[in-house]
Amino acid sequence: MSVKINKEKCTGCGACAEICPVDAIKVDDVAIVDENECIDCGTCVEECPVDAIEL
Repeated sequence: MSVKINKEKCTGCGACAEICPVDAIKVDDVAIVDENECIDCGTCVEECPVDAIEL
């Protein structure tokens, strides 16, 4: 189980990718989580300014 990105809300700002401790998030137009790398720490959830990420 990894975090889920709400693609409707995501603005692609990259705040989540910058703070991810394991570099599991990449940003194209929106954030994309590599489920094999994500450790479910929740850091990105707290960092997202538009509440587009949930565990």
